[in-house]
Amino acid sequence: MNFKNNIDYAKKLDAQDSLNIYREKFYIPKNQNGEERIYLCGNSLGLQPKSTREYTERIFKDWQMLGVDGHFNAKNPWVSYHEILSDKMARIVGAKPNEVVSMNSLTVNLHLMMVSFYRPTKRRNRILIEANAFPSDQYAVKSQIKFHGYDIDASLVELIPRKGESVVRIEDILKLIEDEGETIALVMIGGLNYYTGQVFDMQSITKQGHKKGCIVGFDLAHGVGNIPLQLHDWKVDFAVWCTYKYLNSGPGGIAGCFVHEKHKNNKSLPRFEGWWGHDKESRFLMGDKFIPIPGAEGWQLSNAPILSLAALHASLDIFVLVGMDKLQAKARNLTSYLEYLLNEIQLDQIQIITPSDKNERGSQLSIRVINCNKLLFNAISEKGVIIDWREPDIIRVSPVPLYNSYTDVYRFVEILKECLN
Repeated sequence: MNFKNNIDYAKKLDAQDSLNIYREKFYIPKNQNGEERIYLCGNSLGLQPKSTREYTERIFKDWQMLGVDGHFNAKNPWVSYHEILSDKMARIVGAKPNEVVSMNSLTVNLHLMMVSFYRPTKRRNRILIEANAFPSDQYAVKSQIKFHGYDIDASLVELIPRKGESVVRIEDILKLIEDEGETIALVMIGGLNYYTGQVFDMQSITKQGHKKGCIVGFDLAHGVGNIPLQLHDWKVDFAVWCTYKYLNSGPGGIAGCFVHEKHKNNKSLPRFEGWWGHDKESRFLMGDKFIPIPGAEGWQLSNAPILSLAALHASLDIFVLVGMDKLQAKARNLTSYLEYLLNEIQLDQIQIITPSDKNERGSQLSIRVINCNKLLFNAISEKGVIIDWREPDIIRVSPVPLYNSYTDVYRFVEILKECLN
């Protein structure tokens, strides 16, 4: 598309945008004067759907009227509430409903998956991860290596960009797995790197990892609800994600997990067991022998936090209403418009470290502003923009298709130029 750099053109794009009506379904943060701020931080915390209150108040009402009987007699019985979300979530991640479950928090789920899928041996004990992976992922994999009695320096393999480059080339990842895969027990990469905004070719990585006998899993915290995913068809072994970013479930919202159906009846897989993962037909017989539910639900530990599930439910219903294809089409166009406007600044000081290939990014551009520090970020924030700063010199900007507009993007870049000047 041939974009134009003026406010009238941005407003024209908004007028033509069939998804623009969904902005009204979200609360947009306002300043003290009641004016809407420019919110471009959905990659850290998604905005609140206006329907969230209705969904959560339904739980409060059922609890008020039914007490414990709400587990079986609520409008949406609590004992099976998480099942309502499985089909909706499966559509978003490209899975079968029995391959996904909403439970716990992201790093808890990552540890649960590694208990089952990181099975190091003397010959094959290494974990492959990005050098600049989100810190919690680094902490988790390093602690698992130590827990199994191996040395981190020897058993952690990190993906590092070539000198002078910001992102890791897919050919370098595949070659590393080809060359060293027979010593790698687990490939565990962020499907979309939080810092650079790079989307990894998960299908090719999974295929190459399996070719060398590795288990392959992904952290999709920044990918779910953002980029096209086909976890089942790609034959990914497992994946984990949070839901408070692009899925708008609220701060600390419940997380999600995928386990490929090829593992659903593998009783030899070790796991940490809990009663909510036990066979549903005999769960309330309270026996002492654990019988796992086939599929991802078998990794559940405790009964689900219903209020958190209800908040996620509200948002997922919007996703189902819109459809991922339409969302991703707008996301690509909106992010491309942001890229175009940033390039129009024509300053060597501005560097976009996120790949320009639309297949290698989602709704995020990471901007390096050379010779600037957090004072620039603070100045932008004071002008009503909510974005994200990452040390030492990265501004992360995330135009989310559900509630962001082309005008938001245009106004942000104009403010950025003002602050640079």
